[in-house]
Amino acid sequence: MKGGYSYSFSWRQISLALVTLVIFTTLLWTWETNPIIVMTLRSAQEWYHLPSEFPVEAPIESVGTPEMVNGVETSITPITENGTKFQLDTEGVAALDSIPAESPKTQYNQNVIPPSRSKGTQTPEKGVEKSTIPITENGTKLQLDTKGVAAVDSVPAESPETQYNQNFMSSSRNKVCNHAKGKWVADSRRPLYSGFSCKQWLSIMWSCRMTQRPDFSFEGYRWQPENCDMQEFERSAFLRKMQDKTIAFIGDSLGRQQFQSLMCMATGGEANPEVENVGWQYGLVKPRGAIRPDGWAYRFPKTNTTILYYWSASLCDLQPLNISDKQTNVAMHLDRPPAFMSRFLHRFDVLVLNTGHHWNRGKLNANRWVMHVNGKPNEDRNIAEIANAKNLTIYSVVRWLDLQLVLHPRLKAFFRTISPRHFFNGDWNTGGSCDNTIPLTNGSEVTQEGSLDPIIEGALKGTKIKILDITALSQLRDEAHMSRYTFRGTLNSSDCLHWCLPGIPDTWNELLVAQI
Repeated sequence: MKGGYSYSFSWRQISLALVTLVIFTTLLWTWETNPIIVMTLRSAQEWYHLPSEFPVEAPIESVGTPEMVNGVETSITPITENGTKFQLDTEGVAALDSIPAESPKTQYNQNVIPPSRSKGTQTPEKGVEKSTIPITENGTKLQLDTKGVAAVDSVPAESPETQYNQNFMSSSRNKVCNHAKGKWVADSRRPLYSGFSCKQWLSIMWSCRMTQRPDFSFEGYRWQPENCDMQEFERSAFLRKMQDKTIAFIGDSLGRQQFQSLMCMATGGEANPEVENVGWQYGLVKPRGAIRPDGWAYRFPKTNTTILYYWSASLCDLQPLNISDKQTNVAMHLDRPPAFMSRFLHRFDVLVLNTGHHWNRGKLNANRWVMHVNGKPNEDRNIAEIANAKNLTIYSVVRWLDLQLVLHPRLKAFFRTISPRHFFNGDWNTGGSCDNTIPLTNGSEVTQEGSLDPIIEGALKGTKIKILDITALSQLRDEAHMSRYTFRGTLNSSDCLHWCLPGIPDTWNELLVAQI
């Protein structure tokens, strides 16, 4: 009996196991063949959104349902790389989705990606195996690390949008643009006009192409400012920018060179019969017996743009003490601006001032200029010193002009720093020369922070007048002066003050236009 009971119990267990196996097999077969149950359970799982190994930056609503490609279910878990949405296709290759409309939050998160992540590399966490699913974007092979960030196998070919965003963020971190710092670079597209053809606006004495000068390598360079995106000068764009506006140069003969340079640049160095001489509207007519008028003014009728120059070497108000006497002394009012500037300032939209090289005793005596302060002849010996008189004039005209800018808010005023001389082995009257013809023998780059003209720089501090700082960049170009060449022949003396045109004053104007 005892042994039969044990035998019967064993068969019961076997029967129960067989029944259980049959039921389990039936359920398993039903699971595999019934899509309704599968989809129901999958939907329930998606409601939970279990933590994924790869973080998804897109909103949860953007995650769609799986697609079927050739009977194979594809994953559409979004993966982002530099803000671009991808899909993994059936081969594990990232298929580029349309550019997503990023939310402000997503854009912010992308901007604060740590440096290690922005470089495309990231150290995997301990105990987590790094995924090696191949992904390509713009032909570049990538890998997904444990955080779902694409690690760059080689330098990626960035999309235009990515490049724009990176350039924008990079530019925001750059220093403030300083047109005075930078370097000279060779440019086969220079010069901007021909010295042969710009005869209508360019004095023959400054057109080196019309002289016997044998070399013109100085023409083939342009100035590249540091941290500045300076556009190429284009005459039609300039005239459109200056439509219904007047730009005025007031200064010495270097200011006249800058004026002639801009006229050649604005016309492309070509004769233009449509340009009107409107000097008479500013009283710029040649007096009887004079060699030339006190200035010139020309208008481009299509854009109603006027470019003018007025000769005022000292930026002082000059008044003859005896109008009826041609040999009379002239009151040089150090604390008054030129009468021309006071009279026509309201008609200017851009004003460029300069002074410097006429501040020497020989020039003052030759012109019979007598210093006046407060409307009376100067009796202060300190002010009588040329350097002090010059400083007083510069600070006085700057102070006056700065106050006038309140009354003329549309006016943009510039003060150009002094143009350097390059007399070697003497001065202008003692055999000095500038015979070098090799460009940039003393370097091509300006790196210092301050201006080489501390007087102008100091006078403009705290004012609304901008500095047009050309001294240091021009200092590097000693080969670009007139030197000993003229249209009549070669001289024994040299002009190492004025520049060949086309030449360095063109660069001054490029910097000016970039800041208007």
